Amino acid sequence: MLNIKGSYDKDLTSGPLFKGILFYGIPLIFSNLLQVLFNISDIAVVGHFAGSIPLGAVGSTSQLLFFFTGLLMGLGGGINSIVAYYIGSKSNKELDNAIHSAFSISIITGIILLLLGLFLARPLLILIKTKDDLLEQAVIYFKIYMLGMPGLALYNYGNAVLSAAGDTKRPLYYLSLAGIINVILNLFFVIVCKLSCAGVALASIISQYLSAILVMIPIARGLNVAGIKFNVKHLNFNPTITRRILKIGIPSGMQNAIFAMANTFIQVGVNSFDSVMVAGTAAGSNLDNIIYSAMNAFYVACASFIGQNYGAGNKKRILHSMIISNLYAFILGASLSTSMYIFGPQCFSLFTSDPAVIQAGMMRFSVMWFSYPIATFMDNTIAANRGLGKTSIPTLIVFIGSCLFRILWVYTVFAYFGTIQSLFLLYIFSWILTALAEIIYFIHLYKKI
Repeated sequence: MLNIKGSYDKDLTSGPLFKGILFYGIPLIFSNLLQVLFNISDIAVVGHFAGSIPLGAVGSTSQLLFFFTGLLMGLGGGINSIVAYYIGSKSNKELDNAIHSAFSISIITGIILLLLGLFLARPLLILIKTKDDLLEQAVIYFKIYMLGMPGLALYNYGNAVLSAAGDTKRPLYYLSLAGIINVILNLFFVIVCKLSCAGVALASIISQYLSAILVMIPIARGLNVAGIKFNVKHLNFNPTITRRILKIGIPSGMQNAIFAMANTFIQVGVNSFDSVMVAGTAAGSNLDNIIYSAMNAFYVACASFIGQNYGAGNKKRILHSMIISNLYAFILGASLSTSMYIFGPQCFSLFTSDPAVIQAGMMRFSVMWFSYPIATFMDNTIAANRGLGKTSIPTLIVFIGSCLFRILWVYTVFAYFGTIQSLFLLYIFSWILTALAEIIYFIHLYKKI
């Protein structure tokens, strides 16, 4: 019988859900924000100490980077769901196979993405019509950042295993240390070494590998959840477990890739404006990332709670976990986005002192601030479906509602109006359409349990 007692690991199949999800989610909020800090510190340091061209260069890579990192995040989501399910069902042998098969899959995926990123950096940046004055520095930043993919894959693996076991505190501690080092290295490489974009990319990958090593330490030592202890000798590709992880992880990663693909078309629209607007939207996208990453903590909570309770056969707690997680995410998203809109100029001043760039960023944020709370209904339901082990249909829904629809919008509505506001209004409409379809699918799955 599994022993899920300890200062870090938690049994998610019992206890009050309002309190449990909240205290599970709070460390994740800070962990996610620290991950965003890696990129934000890049933007802030180059914006203040290297100028608007390096700022735009780094910002121009954001959607392409999310395409690659999103695949790893999706894979981590699949690992989280499978591990949580086996914890809830008390299947020790399958649990051991899962954590070791998942490690092998993660490392290989990270190496593949590294190689793809190095070879495709320039063609992809040209494909999305990166400005000529930004291209060379954007290529340098992108290639160096891609060297960190194996480390990011390893961190996502470790974080997925720990969070499935109810441990969201230790990843926060590790990322706190890595985040501090990242900021220090950013300042050192840019101000002292004059490395500009290359310096902030180098600082990011050093921090990523540090957090990856740290997050693996408790897994190697063994968690309080019986069966979770990493051992190199147990590494394998168990066919059944590997198929289950990939069946959830690949579509989950493709969901993120689809979002990135659709957002790449949006970046093409942004690139049709001048370099000031590109820099302003790059800074604004980092404010978006703060809000999204904070809300994402409760999506992870939703998938983990549903995963364990699905394994344990607790049907009522599945529905309640989904509703409570969405409520927390909505309140948090509305609070953050409203606050950032009110104090918008002050927030943008973190990235640049150029008034024109700040004004350009505020034009974008005038639309985005009221859109993000709506996204919770889509993203949280996707997480709920993933907790139930279903990602293929949700991925198809995302492709139609948040990819094809956005591309259509760019070439119709935006092409007609040609304003930055008309471009970014596509987010709220695509989120509403996708959310409705995902909720209908969740209801269908829930009734079948």
